[in-house]
Amino acid sequence: MVVEPITGLTPRPVGRALMAQGWREVTFVHWAVDPALVAGLLPVGTRPDTLDGVTFVGLIPFRLHRLGVPDRPALPYFGTFCETNVRLYSVDDDGRRGVVFLSLDAARLLPVLTARAGLRMPYMWAGMRSVRRAGDVVAYASRRRWPGPAGAVTRVVVRTGERIGAPSPLERFLTARWGLHVAWYGRTLYIPNEHPEWPLHRAELLALDDRLVEAAGLPAPAEPPVSVVYSPGVRARFGRPFVVARPPGVTGVRA
Repeated sequence: MVVEPITGLTPRPVGRALMAQGWREVTFVHWAVDPALVAGLLPVGTRPDTLDGVTFVGLIPFRLHRLGVPDRPALPYFGTFCETNVRLYSVDDDGRRGVVFLSLDAARLLPVLTARAGLRMPYMWAGMRSVRRAGDVVAYASRRRWPGPAGAVTRVVVRTGERIGAPSPLERFLTARWGLHVAWYGRTLYIPNEHPEWPLHRAELLALDDRLVEAAGLPAPAEPPVSVVYSPGVRARFGRPFVVARPPGVTGVRA
């Protein structure tokens, strides 16, 4: 098996896109974890993707902007909202690198219900205020409403800095991801995406109070993050999901 290279540019176009969305004011907070600790949380047919023998858990708050179908008007109210996700890093048996979301806390109930019913993604309804900026300081705050654990909170405050001209191998590994793996009725789907190269900036973590990582089934981080970076954002396009793995005896090829 040949694992695809880590590159800041889309390695393969998605073709006819089914969905588009912007990711704005994004902060990436990451901790290193033992791959054995997270392997059981990944979908069938995938394993932890590693860099120098370790993998990572990410806490990423941002503002989702203009969700909709490509070349059509974005959804007016329901298409823009704040979100915080907890994610892991995966690679499948065909060498495709991706992310696996353990939770996605979002401030709009209708997108939460749609994503949970259609793709069985672990979206949660949360009370998440608008991203707040004061000069170079950006603050995020969220409290989960449903399904649970109710009251799980996160608060992240960073000071943004200079543009990163040449991202490190770790910064590339954590941000240059071109799809996601999703457990779907016993199968594993891969949903490809494409977007411009992330404009990354240095970021200083000023405050962190998080319960979402623990609520996702992982121990609360005991050490400081190994990476904190910020991006003003990109716009992404998603292609058609397809099955990459299924348990023995399960048939069918596409979602």
